[in-house]
Amino acid sequence: QVQLVESGGGLVQAGGSLRLSCTVSGSIFRINAMGWYRQASGKARQLVAYITSGGSTNYADSVKGRFTISRDNTKNTVYLQMNSLKPEDTDVYYCHGRLRHYGDLSEYAYWGQGTQVTVSS
Repeated sequence: QVQLVESGGGLVQAGGSLRLSCTVSGSIFRINAMGWYRQASGKARQLVAYITSGGSTNYADSVKGRFTISRDNTKNTVYLQMNSLKPEDTDVYYCHGRLRHYGDLSEYAYWGQGTQVTVSS
């Protein structure tokens, strides 16, 4: 059974920093792209940042220059370094991964359980 386990959320003052981590566990052949989304109550989940297996990245305009996504393939872990945080960054952040299993050519999408990030003004 595949699990994506997030950590690193919390409460921080505006201008501060947090680092989110997401580790993939279970029977996995290959982890393709991984990323972070965020969602406010009653709103749609939105892309924050994404990174491919080759290291190419993509960011939402609202976080460019402040957030950095990275991955450690040896640990099956993706990170989101969040600097210069603003109150409008307050959301639940979800890890997302596109994975392949042994003996299966298909790609499957998985979500983490979410971690709360709260930025106070």
